[in-house]
Amino acid sequence: MPAALFISDLHLQSSHPRTSAAFLSFLEHHAQYAQALYLLGDLFEYWAGDDDLEDPFNARMTAAIRAVSDAGVHVYWIAGNRDFLVGSGFAAAAGATLLSEPHVATIAGQRVVLLHGDAECTNDVPYMEFRAMVRQPAWQKQFLSMPLQQRKEIINGLRNRSREHNDEKSYDIMDVTPDAIAQVFSEHASTVMIHGHTHRPAVHVAGDTLRYVLPDWECDTHPQRGGWIAIDARGHITRHGLDGDIIE
Repeated sequence: MPAALFISDLHLQSSHPRTSAAFLSFLEHHAQYAQALYLLGDLFEYWAGDDDLEDPFNARMTAAIRAVSDAGVHVYWIAGNRDFLVGSGFAAAAGATLLSEPHVATIAGQRVVLLHGDAECTNDVPYMEFRAMVRQPAWQKQFLSMPLQQRKEIINGLRNRSREHNDEKSYDIMDVTPDAIAQVFSEHASTVMIHGHTHRPAVHVAGDTLRYVLPDWECDTHPQRGGWIAIDARGHITRHGLDGDIIE
């Protein structure tokens, strides 16, 4: 039984049924046999507020996560840049524990610092300014007071503008910066980190530190992408593809 599994950046949405099916298969065949499941952000393409739990697609995905929790798996959530409006309503429905980031977990003797990763993209100054604004409780309270349909329209507009702006940015600007990563390692006295956000799966070695970057999931195009990271009972960390095979 794995001590913990980690996934991020599935960007679940009803228009991507194969990705959703791959997620449901992962939960049924892998996650429910772990001691803990960590969802490290951007599980959903967007989250307009917990009052959108009644949407049939959202309800189905949430119920599937709840089934894993009900099987005895500890489910943990760290918000991404797409679903930072997830709140206590979702947590209760999914049987998940919401974590602030960075979060340090001791798993099978490994002290691991966990985060989504967007806060460490400090070279992307416009995004960092936007992030600081939308993470303010006052901004969120005002936004969530709007009618749900209005919120969805605003989010759709923001997503379109984000795609346009990202096309103009270099990959380096949208990646995490070494200084920001080094600061997280230092502040949290850890030598192992797991995060997502960048959609650049890899293992980065710097001095005595190991930084594991999770893949994004996209099964509705070819080639398909996806996978997860596991920590076993001995503290050994492995990367897995969509088929569950270990990636060397």
